Amino acid sequence: MIELNKENFAEETAQGVVLVDFWGESCERCKELMPDVEALAEQYGQEIKFCKLNIQGNRRLAMAQKVMGLPSIVFYQNGEKVEHLSGEELEPAQIEDVIKNYVA
Repeated sequence: MIELNKENFAEETAQGVVLVDFWGESCERCKELMPDVEALAEQYGQEIKFCKLNIQGNRRLAMAQKVMGLPSIVFYQNGEKVEHLSGEELEPAQIEDVIKNYVA
């Protein structure tokens, strides 16, 4: 998974379908989901770009993307935000369901 920050965010999300895992070190649910998201990256990484962004140090970028709560999984298609999954109850199966909408 590609680590995003304010310097590379626009470039990395500009083309194709991109999943961005917004997370924070104080978000326990984010840390619980991370191995599942990494497993999805292994499974679907040929078709979708997987990235993660630690909001610490990138809060303005997260706010600009309307990420107000964690965990948040946001999908971009050619630079446009197209899906936003969020909440403590977020499950890996929900993330995979959205991924399947974008893979052939």
